[in-house]
Amino acid sequence: MKEVMAFIRTNKVNVTKKALAEGGFPAFTCRPVLGRGKKSIDPQLLSVVIQNGELPLNMSGEHLTEAFRLIPKRVFTVILDDSEVSKVVEILIKANQTGNPGDGKIFVLPINEAYTVRSGQKTVEAY
Repeated sequence: MKEVMAFIRTNKVNVTKKALAEGGFPAFTCRPVLGRGKKSIDPQLLSVVIQNGELPLNMSGEHLTEAFRLIPKRVFTVILDDSEVSKVVEILIKANQTGNPGDGKIFVLPINEAYTVRSGQKTVEAY
């Protein structure tokens, strides 16, 4: 079993839900999150701040505070069989790709164990 975790734009939630359902994956979790990508900070500017211990009082300092702001995103989590991972990843990319920075990230993680809460039994059919 695998977990596919996709961080996407908030305006792509409905498109993603529809694409997953039409692709045969109607079971998923979607939750709101806040974050930002690591490429949004200029490394040279960050090193100046670390060395000086404070933000510069100019446009560079203002840029840094903007870069540290958290951006609202949504996380979709889909638990599925190993053989279905590439299909779900393809669906997620197709539904969310605009060609612009901030389109999102997809991570695939192993699921080592799963349990049914009602019965307490270990199961391979957690999804």
